[in-house]
Amino acid sequence: MSEAVHHQLTVPFEHAGQRLDQVLAELLDGYSRTRIKEWIDAGQVLVNGTQLRPKDKVLGGEHVEIRATLPDAVNVQAEQIELNIVHQDKQVLVIHKPAGLVVHPGAGNAAGTLQNALLHFDAKLAQVPRAGIVHRLDKDTSGLMVVARTVEAHTALVRAIEAREVEREYEAVCVGVMTGGGVVDAPIGRHPVDRLKMAVREDGREAVTHYRVVTRYRGHTHVRLKLESGRTHQIRVHMMHVHHPLVGDKVYGGRMLLPKGASPELIESLRGFKRQALHAARLAFEHPVTGKLVENEVPLPEDIQALLGVLARDTAAAAGRKK
Repeated sequence: MSEAVHHQLTVPFEHAGQRLDQVLAELLDGYSRTRIKEWIDAGQVLVNGTQLRPKDKVLGGEHVEIRATLPDAVNVQAEQIELNIVHQDKQVLVIHKPAGLVVHPGAGNAAGTLQNALLHFDAKLAQVPRAGIVHRLDKDTSGLMVVARTVEAHTALVRAIEAREVEREYEAVCVGVMTGGGVVDAPIGRHPVDRLKMAVREDGREAVTHYRVVTRYRGHTHVRLKLESGRTHQIRVHMMHVHHPLVGDKVYGGRMLLPKGASPELIESLRGFKRQALHAARLAFEHPVTGKLVENEVPLPEDIQALLGVLARDTAAAAGRKK
């Protein structure tokens, strides 16, 4: 089946003078500029109620409505993959995704994904866009995701996410010792050179991350983060931007840093941590049918808990040596 796509947005004034297809590619994560150009050429994009060309320049402030379709790029098959379901009713599921599980099929991941698992769990999800998936977690990020079980719930949840009505809180382990919590308010867009990465850019989309310190260690900090927006790689990019990248982040983390006199246990633990130390710990939203609050929280996975234990022992040992 084809997936219906419906978006409404207002062009920010900072994009004045840019091509329409370029602006929409920046504003709509998950769709390529080529795909957006096809929609514009097909008359499926209206700007202030009028059809434009992909190369036409925007002024800022225009109302854009997109009504298009996405043909299935991959024939997704149901696969028996274990799911950790923490909430279930007729309209929604809340899934606790493990690190290492890709959310939906794509280049290099034709099978073995969360979408394959969902289709096996409930065959009716084949009638819902992307088997009900309304937001993503990176492959190596663990934690909570909401899944819609009906088209109506899917539409309502997508709108709630766009309106920033879904609360998402994360826990992470960062490199360096933070002096306190704070807010990172820095727009994010596609990296100007490496198209697989995101970056803080003046012409990017608004992105705000709040963070507070949970525990400080000798050379690292355990933090709790809350998103106002949900840009691709937002926490990873923002923490790198404030010079506290996530432990284990191969894309944004840079080289491994060790506190002076690090114990062999700590060195081994940090070298062996092969994913970004990031976990989606809490998810809360208004139920799309009942209107009641659906709120779930899950503990840190074993690998992050083990890492924090090693950091605590190293910090305690160093404090003992100073006495």
